[in-house]
Amino acid sequence: MNPNFLQTPIPYLKGVGPNRAETLRTELGIETYRDLLHLFPNRYLDKTQYYKINQLQPSGADVQVVGKIIHIKTVEQKRGKRLVATFMDETGQMELVWFRGHKWIRENLKLNEPYVVFGRTARYGSTFSMPHPEMELLSEHQQGLKIAMQPIYPSTEKLSAKGITNRVISKMVQQLFLECKGQFPESLSLSIMDELRLVSKSDALFNIHFPKNQDLLAKAQFRLKFEELFFVQLQLISKKILRKQKIKGLKFDEVGTNFNSFFNEHLPFDLTNAQKRVIKEIRKDMGSNAQMNRLLQGDVGSGKTIVALMCMLLAIDNGFQGCLMAPTEILAQQHYNGLKELLGKMDMKIALLTGSTKKSERTLLHNQLENGNLNILVGTHAVLEDKVQFKNLGLAIIDEQHRFGVAQRSKLWHKNDVPPHILVMTATPIPRTLAMSLYGDLDISVIDELPPGRKPIKTVHRFDNNRLKVFQFIKDEIKKGRQIYIVYPLIKESEALDYKDLMDGYESIVRDFPMPDYQISIVHGKMKPADKDYEMERFVKGETQIMVATTVIEVGVNVPNASVMIIESAERFGLSQLHQLRGRVGRGAEQSFCILMTGSKLSEDAKTRLQTMVRTNDGFEIAEVDLKLRGPGDLMGTQQSGMLNLKIADIVKDNQILKSARFYALQLFKDDPRLEKEENKSILLAYSKIMQQSNIWNYIS
Repeated sequence: MNPNFLQTPIPYLKGVGPNRAETLRTELGIETYRDLLHLFPNRYLDKTQYYKINQLQPSGADVQVVGKIIHIKTVEQKRGKRLVATFMDETGQMELVWFRGHKWIRENLKLNEPYVVFGRTARYGSTFSMPHPEMELLSEHQQGLKIAMQPIYPSTEKLSAKGITNRVISKMVQQLFLECKGQFPESLSLSIMDELRLVSKSDALFNIHFPKNQDLLAKAQFRLKFEELFFVQLQLISKKILRKQKIKGLKFDEVGTNFNSFFNEHLPFDLTNAQKRVIKEIRKDMGSNAQMNRLLQGDVGSGKTIVALMCMLLAIDNGFQGCLMAPTEILAQQHYNGLKELLGKMDMKIALLTGSTKKSERTLLHNQLENGNLNILVGTHAVLEDKVQFKNLGLAIIDEQHRFGVAQRSKLWHKNDVPPHILVMTATPIPRTLAMSLYGDLDISVIDELPPGRKPIKTVHRFDNNRLKVFQFIKDEIKKGRQIYIVYPLIKESEALDYKDLMDGYESIVRDFPMPDYQISIVHGKMKPADKDYEMERFVKGETQIMVATTVIEVGVNVPNASVMIIESAERFGLSQLHQLRGRVGRGAEQSFCILMTGSKLSEDAKTRLQTMVRTNDGFEIAEVDLKLRGPGDLMGTQQSGMLNLKIADIVKDNQILKSARFYALQLFKDDPRLEKEENKSILLAYSKIMQQSNIWNYIS
């Protein structure tokens, strides 16, 4: 087969033509033969099995039955009539039903002749019925060429309206196979195919579209899923290898006075083993000649900030500057305060740059950055502006990085002649499966233990009718001198409604917790930043005992004295958001609580989310459940989910295949880094083609 044959534009396929081609392009993105070949069916009708009437189950599945029609009648109903035929085999009777086309159907039905009927069954009382069945006389059925399992392709209303039915698409795919003579170039090596017992590429493609039985279909699916994930992993791993070879990094081999004096004199508590391990991994990266690109994952409160600071001190000891970028002003402010407190009386120049930094302060700050007097800059997106120039940026740390686009991150690279080392931090635990796909090109470190003295947060689920008991519990905690968060959902589409919920809630809390015994702060999105800061500040200082807020509170504020988090309408929150909110408490040595309040009507997914929260505090376990519930696209937000636009594999359900694909991709590069060996020729060819057609880097950090 001509290697470029699959690049042929789709209008050239017999039976397509320009009009159909345009519809296929706009509705399904099909432009070439290759696109049509990779339009995989999303389900199959199994016509390999014939059921007896007494074997039928009320499963709503499509089934095939052989029998005879023994009686036909018309039944009057509220609107119009229905035609009912009694159909029987040697084990029992069922009904075939038609709501339209009576005259034509009645004239063409033959009594007491063997038929094969196919359709979806439903049960009424003890009788099964099949509305509008596909019917064929047994004699014709036995002569016809059968596609045993009928593929059902993705469709849209517009396709159906233009007459491009499932049958038409199936015919197009058959035509494509005829023109290719069913032969497709192999894209994997013989050794991988032998080890995994994979079927050939040609067999896999044939059996994904026209499987003879379930077994052949399963083999085809496995082969194509493995291949898809294998080539994604090849791209990620090769990018990582290339970066380590090509992009020279700054070499920090000095562990100097700043690092040592902080470690010996200013550490507020002993580092956990996990923190020590992570610092070691980062030191090793920064001491090599390659640029570091590392993802640091750590649950809320696991001590990522100290790790970040110690890494910046390493950069400073080697004559460079450090920069920490956060997605919101509140978080940037908190990092700045936290770092200042940790540095104590050390001789270290640190500054904060956000959208609301005054012009006069900015000018001073720009000068100090450029002449090297400023050691550490903490800021928001404002750091990325062109006029922010460093003398020598050595380490850039990005917090909660999924909130920054790729283009924004690449701006940090160009703040220095030699790209700085990059450390990306997140408190949103990323499941292993997703990390392997989305961040397969980054090195990953995990802080998987909390600092000593932290007690796990107790989480309970309470229904609205228990509110009085919950309020009593709050009063008891306030008596002990603790502070309370009460959080309301904020979902963009219904902002007005959410605002109303928040204000109603606030009013009822003010009634139950009257002044002067209780002081209450309120924070929401419609307030001016200065008012928000004022209210937050009062709560941080302990002047108010209760903070009523929308999810603005999710990232940021650190109030060790706050010991209770109440989440209203908890069923409206995603799992990772619930987990982030819970992480706002439990920061002191006291026992903390998280109370999830909901109405009594809950969907199955909501129940699963609430049960998971009550059961575990482990962010990674929560992230795995979240991934199963929401799927990868939703979990990462649109800008990061593009790469997961997979044709057949699903990184959640095909987790094991993904691990296997990564293993074989790593082996391949170890054994044949440039893919020069004869046995890997087919992989190299397929890989080069993929690299020409699609660039997945748009989607990956």
